[in-house]
Amino acid sequence: MKSRQTQEQLIVFTRYPEPGTTKTRLVKAIGKQGAADLQRKLAEHTLSQVRPLLQIRQVQPIVYFEGGSVTQMQVWLGPDLSYREQGSGDLGQRLQRACAAAFKQGIKRLVIIGADCPGLQANHIDQAFDALFHKDLVLGPAADGGYYLIGMRRENKTLFTKIPWGTETVLAKTIKAGKELGLSIEILGTLSDVDRPEDLGHFNHYSDI
Repeated sequence: MKSRQTQEQLIVFTRYPEPGTTKTRLVKAIGKQGAADLQRKLAEHTLSQVRPLLQIRQVQPIVYFEGGSVTQMQVWLGPDLSYREQGSGDLGQRLQRACAAAFKQGIKRLVIIGADCPGLQANHIDQAFDALFHKDLVLGPAADGGYYLIGMRRENKTLFTKIPWGTETVLAKTIKAGKELGLSIEILGTLSDVDRPEDLGHFNHYSDI
C-alpha cells in the first residue's frame, strides 16, 4: 500500500491471534483458543473503528504486529493497510521505535492505540488528533491504570523509559514524565482494556463484537 501524503499517522499495536501466544493471562480462564479468538475479535473491532476515520481524515494507518507474518496479517486484516513488525524489546522500546520512524518520516501528529479495548470508537481517535492541534500530549486512560491511546506532536523518548509496563501506575508515570518535560496534556475519557480474567465482563458488555 502506498503511503498517503499526510501529516497524521495512526499506529495500531496488535498481535497475530495464534493460540498459546496471545492474551496469555486469559488462558486459564478461557483456554488458548478462547484467548486467541478474543484477541482476533478485539483487533477486528479496533480496525472497524479505524476504517471509518480514514474516510473523514487524511490519516496514514500502520499496524505494528507481533507473531505471524506480513502475509498472514494481510490475509487477516486486509491488504489495504501497511504492516510492520514491532521488533524486540519491552513495550516502551517498541513504542519508541514506532514513534521515531513516524517523526523521521515528517509526521506532525501521531496517535498510537492498542487493540485491547472493546469500548474504543472512531470518535476517540478523531478527538485525539484534534487535540494535537493545541496540545503536546494526548492520553486515553484505561481503567486498570494504563492507557489505551497516546498521541504526540514530537518525539519524546522519556515518555517510554522507566515506565513499569503492565502495572497500574503506567498512566500516572507517563503523565508525570510529560509534565516534567513541560508538555501540555489532554486527557480523554476512561475506557476498559481486556487483559485479565476479571476484565472479561468488559468484553461481554459489547455483544456486537
